[in-house]
Amino acid sequence: MTETSNQTVDTVAGTRNGDAVPAKSSRGSAKALVSRFVPKSLLKELQTYRSFKENHRPIYLKLRLLDLMGMGNGKRKAPPSARSLLFVCFGNRMRSPMCEALIIQELGRQRDDFKIRSAGLHAETGNTAHHWAIAAAPEFGIALEPHRAALLTPEMVSSADAIFAMDYHNEVELVATYPEARGKIFMLGAYAGDSYPDVEIADPYHGTPEQTRDCYRILQRCIRQLASEVLADVRPAASGGRAPVAGDVSIDS
Repeated sequence: MTETSNQTVDTVAGTRNGDAVPAKSSRGSAKALVSRFVPKSLLKELQTYRSFKENHRPIYLKLRLLDLMGMGNGKRKAPPSARSLLFVCFGNRMRSPMCEALIIQELGRQRDDFKIRSAGLHAETGNTAHHWAIAAAPEFGIALEPHRAALLTPEMVSSADAIFAMDYHNEVELVATYPEARGKIFMLGAYAGDSYPDVEIADPYHGTPEQTRDCYRILQRCIRQLASEVLADVRPAASGGRAPVAGDVSIDS
């Protein structure tokens, strides 16, 4: 090998050993600095922001800022006079079908005074409820085996008096797709009470069976509060008002 060739090899080796490694180290150092000095809450917000489609990001940012200022949907509730209630999540397999079943359970005899539906923004029509959902539901007096997923349609949106989203991804997509319905889109977490500081009710789909049960406990708390508010606006039936809640409810969408 010639001297020139040796110099070339040395130069390439030097590039590999001298330049690339420090560049990687610099990137690692930068990440470490960011992690050290930027609050984790801000990093999480940034990750959430980036998780949205580019054209949805301004909508999320506006909704999030309004919630942080106490002026958004985070704590805004539906009017008690609402009679057509629509619960929406991603796939209509875990959260929204449970909400539908729970509120039917809570409404009791007054069920006929309401139109209750659930749907998914990205549902595959006919899908069964998730097996974790089916397993957890009996603890709440619910049977989800008969449930079949439904895809959200414009007709569902237009006919609803109140549409309840579970998280920001649901809310942002609803607002982006159905801007005319913005005034009747609410976050269900608004009914969870002061002991639940979060605005969102996280999707347990990528979690665990226990996280599914935890999610359902939060949903039950929200639905009970929602039901009490809309029922207070319903004139008691001639038979003497609301009947005792049934022990078991089977949902068949």
